[in-house]
Amino acid sequence: MPIDAKLVDRLYRRANADRWRVSRERFAEALERAAERGADLSALHLDDLALACACAAGDEEAWEYFVGEHRAVLYRAADALDASGGARELADSIYGELFERSLFRYFHGRSSLATWLRAVLAQRHVDRVRVQRRMETLPDEESDPRDRLQPAQSISDEHDIDGRQSSKLVQAALARALANLPPRDRLRLACYYAQQLTLAETGKLLGEHEATCSRHLAKTRKALRTEIERLLRNQHGLSGAAIAECVASVSDDPGELDLAKLLCKELPLDRSTVRGTT
Repeated sequence: MPIDAKLVDRLYRRANADRWRVSRERFAEALERAAERGADLSALHLDDLALACACAAGDEEAWEYFVGEHRAVLYRAADALDASGGARELADSIYGELFERSLFRYFHGRSSLATWLRAVLAQRHVDRVRVQRRMETLPDEESDPRDRLQPAQSISDEHDIDGRQSSKLVQAALARALANLPPRDRLRLACYYAQQLTLAETGKLLGEHEATCSRHLAKTRKALRTEIERLLRNQHGLSGAAIAECVASVSDDPGELDLAKLLCKELPLDRSTVRGTT
């Protein structure tokens, strides 16, 4: 249901939406989505809603501001959920979805952006834990006790891939996927993962803003994952379940997989060369 134009104008001004070049039409659509979910429009976090609208529209300045304000918030929340760092991957995947702009449409301003991000991350973490628990093999109380001594059947039993095989398959697929990346993307990965530079240091070396560097890394990780899965499926005939198990196995125990070694040929880096790479 359309919202009164005068109310839209008033809320638009309160949100300072023109700061991010958000059109009144786009802002009105965001307000309508919030109203459809029973939100009290006068109680919305309007400044955050305007920022989310701008990011969803692809405004570069808004995205850089968002990353600068909220990246650390999301990472702190990830570390609080899993002190071992396991939730950081979830945080990165959320940033990837935000970069693709698909996730922002689910923010309606009923809470702050920081609170919403923590809630999204927490739900993803809970969902992953539930999936992991469902995948655990539980003994049947009525079965023969001797059966419990037998190794659990792999979900990819048609290929019977063990950890070492998984590592080799993923390493081969990763090497090929890396080789197909544009040189600049490989250099960025080498700086951040092989050389252990910070985002700020990596961005400075490549002549990029820290937020831009973070966005490119998220996009490259997503592209690598997609390509690895494609190669495992097309070259080795693995099913979706087998691919998931293969990648998960390597994530839990990388074995011989050494990303730094795969990227070492990209180093050392020359700043002038990097700036000229496309």
